[in-house]
Amino acid sequence: MAEALLNTMGQGRFRAYSAGSHPTGKVNSFAIEKVQSSKYSTDSLRSKNWDEFATSDAPKMDFIITVCDTAAGEVCPVWPGQPISAHWGFEDPAAVEGTDDEKRRAFDKVFRLMTNRVRLFVNLSFGILDQTAIKRELLNIGKTDAAE
Repeated sequence: MAEALLNTMGQGRFRAYSAGSHPTGKVNSFAIEKVQSSKYSTDSLRSKNWDEFATSDAPKMDFIITVCDTAAGEVCPVWPGQPISAHWGFEDPAAVEGTDDEKRRAFDKVFRLMTNRVRLFVNLSFGILDQTAIKRELLNIGKTDAAE
């Protein structure tokens, strides 16, 4: 969901990739449903392992933002080029057990929170902020839950 949000809301200024430490091999159907219901493209979405982006021939990353609460405790790969990193923890909606409606509500909640944080991110003044200020702003955005 974060990949679709940033690629859409960034209006061509960013190229986002989503990946995980333990991908399932397919994008969660509730995530696809949520992204499609928001009229965002799902064409390029696929399940990816983050190791794909830690190689020397991977796309250059300026930012690495982990979003899953469980990722905060994991050892991330060493990313080429020393991108600015931050953690924006969200409860994993794919881990919710229950009815389809309960699962949809979990995806809705995370999507709203992600949308709010991505909106703050894409509106940062990257042209006037230095790396330290950008890092500070990314960390602050990770604490923002105003959309709940």
